[in-house]
Amino acid sequence: MNIAVLDTPTLVADLDVLEQNIDGMAQHCQQLGIPLRVHTKTHKVPEIAKLQIAAGSQGITCQKLGEAEVMVDAGVDNILIPYNIVGKPKLKRLTALVQRARITVALDSEETATGISQQAIADSCVVPVIVELDTGSGRCGVQSPQAAQRLAQQIMEMQGIDFQGIMTYPSNMRAKPFIEETLDLLSSDGIPINIISGGGTGSEAASKEIGCTETRSGSYVYEGMTRIGNSDMLTPERCVLRVIVTVVSTPTPDRIIIDGGMKTFTSYPPTPYGHIIEHPDAKIYGMSVEHGHVDVSECSHRFKVGEQLSVIPLHQGMTSNLHDKLVGLRGDQVEAVWQIAGRGKVF
Repeated sequence: MNIAVLDTPTLVADLDVLEQNIDGMAQHCQQLGIPLRVHTKTHKVPEIAKLQIAAGSQGITCQKLGEAEVMVDAGVDNILIPYNIVGKPKLKRLTALVQRARITVALDSEETATGISQQAIADSCVVPVIVELDTGSGRCGVQSPQAAQRLAQQIMEMQGIDFQGIMTYPSNMRAKPFIEETLDLLSSDGIPINIISGGGTGSEAASKEIGCTETRSGSYVYEGMTRIGNSDMLTPERCVLRVIVTVVSTPTPDRIIIDGGMKTFTSYPPTPYGHIIEHPDAKIYGMSVEHGHVDVSECSHRFKVGEQLSVIPLHQGMTSNLHDKLVGLRGDQVEAVWQIAGRGKVF
């Protein structure tokens, strides 16, 4: 099937660039000498996760329990969930998942640890856990090495959970003193540490430098404007994802309307909302729910109703989450159609 017969708006991936990005990151981590654990929240596609594992990733990272369930259903069996799992419904799903695959979860409080412990005891399983450190992100995580030590001591006294180590995000040199002091305190208590997980695409060398045993990277798989900006580096040769849209109106010489709006691209700021490959001087300056507003005043091309355009979306992960399927292209031919099985799994 040729790309020209696809209905629009539709989400597509350049398979040659996808494979290039996957292999490039795998080789980068191999050269650094640090194991890679890919993050799948950007693409949410089991088939892509399997390509990443085949290229050398030791497992995957899923931000939400629902994403992990999708991946386990597809046969992926080594998953880190770096998220606090709270509440009876989620805890029951977690223990069910642990009995099907190798699942490790992060936590940062005694309350979260207790909930996991109690559910694991009830369901006769053991849940591996790591403690998250807040080394500057200002999100989740214990606030000091001493707090990490106390929580690890508490976990060691609980049944149904197995302390495996620590994690941080993002990896950078300011995290090193926090991590080193935490490791010293845990070592003085005789608490074994099997995992030191760092993260962030572009932070692989930092993960190695600060002593991590693995690095979590995700957005590299697609690239896009939130990673590399609207610059000369933003090229189809680097960015996998694009949305094929159709010009549905040419109301003025300086403005056209495309058939993709907020529900296709998201309205994630700042503008422009995407990079039009065929006409880089055209700027998607605004979006209605189902319309994209494009300024073509700097373009010499005369746009026509029915013309198709290829747009690199501003935020590839958020755009992916709006679509049911991803069409894989090899050149201008459709080679694969994948369900974005993890889309909408926010719980």
